[in-house]
Order: sequence, then C-alpha cells, then structure tokens
Amino acid sequence: MGKIKLIIRREYMTRVRKRSFIIMTFLGPILIAAIGIVPMLLANANESVRNVQVFDETGVAEGQLQSNPNIVFSYVSGPIEQAKERLKSGEVYALVHIPASQDDNLLVTQRNVRLYSREQVSLNVKIYIENQIEKQIERALLKSQGVDKELVASVEKAVNVSITAIPIDEKPAKDVSYDVEISTALGAISGMLIYFFIFLFGAQVMRGVIEEKTNRIVEVIISSVKPFQLMMGKIVGIALVGLTQFLLWVILTAALYSTFLNTIVKEKYSSNQIEQMIQKSPDGTSVENIDNIIENQQMIQRISSINWALIIPCFMFYFLGGYLLYGALFAAIGSAVDNDSDTQQFVLPITIPLIFSFVMAQTVLNDPTGDLARWLSIFPLTSPIIMMVRLPFRVEIWELVLSMVMLVLGFVFTTWIASKIYRTGILMYGKRVTWREMFKWLRY
Repeated sequence: MGKIKLIIRREYMTRVRKRSFIIMTFLGPILIAAIGIVPMLLANANESVRNVQVFDETGVAEGQLQSNPNIVFSYVSGPIEQAKERLKSGEVYALVHIPASQDDNLLVTQRNVRLYSREQVSLNVKIYIENQIEKQIERALLKSQGVDKELVASVEKAVNVSITAIPIDEKPAKDVSYDVEISTALGAISGMLIYFFIFLFGAQVMRGVIEEKTNRIVEVIISSVKPFQLMMGKIVGIALVGLTQFLLWVILTAALYSTFLNTIVKEKYSSNQIEQMIQKSPDGTSVENIDNIIENQQMIQRISSINWALIIPCFMFYFLGGYLLYGALFAAIGSAVDNDSDTQQFVLPITIPLIFSFVMAQTVLNDPTGDLARWLSIFPLTSPIIMMVRLPFRVEIWELVLSMVMLVLGFVFTTWIASKIYRTGILMYGKRVTWREMFKWLRY
C-alpha cells in the first residue's frame, strides 16, 4: 500500500505542477462563465431602439401596439408612398403596412400585412410585431361578437398558469415540489459533464501508460513495484488531479457567476425598479417587460431551491466511480499498445456503453422513472451518466444505494480484468496486439 501511495503522489504532483494544469485551472472557469455571462452582456450592450412606423388602414392597431425597450411604435397616415420615402431616408427602422380588405374582413387582412425595411429585419423583431398585430386582431374579432375588449385584456393579464410538480409521498409532511425545467437542464448538464470528464481523464491515463512504455521508463519502475500497484497508483493519482481541477472549477465558476448576479442582474431586476415600472405604466403597456424581470428573479430562486447537498456529493461519487471503472480499462489499453494510432480499435468497443448512455440521456429525461431509465442507472457501465440524469428528479433511495454498490463492484471487476492485461502487456514491445491475444492474457 505504501508503494501505491508513492505512485499516487508522484502522478498527482507531477501533473498539478505542470504549467498547462495551472493555466487551465484558472482559464477554465473564466471560459465557462464567459459562455453564460458574455452573451448577456453583449445582448444588453447591443440593444438599440428601433423606430417602427405603422400605417394602419383598418384602424385595428392604431395606438394599440405595445412598445418595448427595443421597439418603439409610431403611427402615420397619408399616402403609403410618403411613409416609404421616410423609410428610405433612414428616419425609421421599419414600416408596417396593414391594408384594408374590400369587405373589412380581418381574417383576410392578417394575410396581407407587409413589413418594409431598408435592411433585413431580425427574426425577433418580426415575431414581436406579428404577435402584437395578432393580439389586436383577436380583440377586434371578439368585440365584433359582443365581447368587451377591456374584459379580454384584463383576463389576458390575469391568466398566467404556473404548474408546481409535487410527488405524493407516503407521509404528507414529506411532500416536496420540484421544478421540472430546472431538473431537466441540471440532469442533462450533469450527464454531459461526466461523459466528457471520463473521456478526458481516461485518455490521460492511457497516454501516460503509453508514454512510459515507449520511453522504457516502466521497466525501471516495475523493478521496484508490481504492475498492479503501478496501474492503481496511476489511475488514482490522475483521478485526484481531475477531482482537484473540477472542484477548483466549481468554486471559481460559482464565484464569478455570483459576482455577476449580485452586481448586475440584481441591480437591473431589483424590486424597486419593478415597482417604478408599474407606477409609470398603470395602463399595463410594459407588462411584458415586467413579466420578463419577474421571470429572471424566479429563475434565480428556482436554481437556489435545488437540493445541492445531494447533487454535488453524488456527482463527485459518480464522477470518481465512472472514471475509475473506465480508467482501469484505458490503462489496460495503454499497456497493450505501443502508440496512439493502435488504440482506436480498442477504445471504441470499451466506450460503447458510455456513448450509449450519453445517447440515451434524452430518452431518460423524457421518462426518468421508467424501467429503462431505472435499470440503466443501476448497470455499472451506464450508471455514471444515467443516474446523474435521473437524480434531479425523484429517485428512490434503494435505487441510488444499489446503483452505487453496483458501480463499486463494477470498478473492482474491471480493475481485476485490466490488471491481468496490464501485467502482460506493459512489457510487450513491437507486436501488434489483437483482441484474441488479449483474451488469452486473461487466462494466464
């Protein structure tokens, strides 16, 4: 055991002192945070007010279209050609023409609306204008049937269905609601991270073994330690490197996001600003903007309500368990070949369960409590990804415990297989190994 500790320490210290490790440890969180923060900052910085003129021959939308911070409607009359000339001169961003039909049929009118612009309009602008015009046509049609449009408007503002998912427990006091959307996103992200981490650090084990074998360093090392001790030390050492880097990424990324949310988002979406907007818009003209602000506040609360005390430890366990299981197989492959080009024929077969579980993640998200999801989350070769996909949803305790036990047993079994291949292949040079020959090594 003491020799394994020395190997683990050597593998760990050698890698954490590398310049590439230090750079990626600090650069990784910045890149991860930038993926979410930079688009938000650019979107806010890129927001420009677009003046859209409306030429309405029907009178349905006259003075009724709701402006937002990026699109401001104004209404013009007179010949349509004059409005087009103003558009050509660059005074306005776009011109909406709502022509009147011969029999004032609004259902015919909606198919003849035109949007003129000097440049190609963005999809968001087009969709927003369409929604605004559709809303006014709907109100006009309801009014023609004797329905009060003010009543319709008040109902539209009041109705906003938000379903809370609550699984029924045997003990009512334990009923806890969960957010389906957040659970789905968290499950997908967790499964994807484990998938990439297993491949990333598993490949490091394989390349490290190949490098030592090619440089004949391994011949010196195994004169003092057993091949199994060398393999285990290398696998565990790199696992600790990966865990260290991942924990630093989580801490630094969380700090960056927290700083951004506290300094920018909360200031932008403060309760005082919402009250001011409501006071400034008693007629409800900016109700959509208020709804967007409230939704952002609710999103922060929904993320905070996740049971991180369960998710994070389980993520660590399945990350380490999955890596150790597949890392042993990667080490066995590295010991059996002399260069990276020979690894392709062996890597794909052993990673098929890992790839299969990644592909099946979407199916599991659609039915996280089904029999297929349950058994895939228990089977050791697929459980690291599938269980993390299911975990944000309600998972029975016995399923989680059984999955963990099976993963540990799977690691022991794959390590036993890998050790038999490793001890034979680590000193074999100049021969192209086949699957048939590797199976023979298992019987030695």
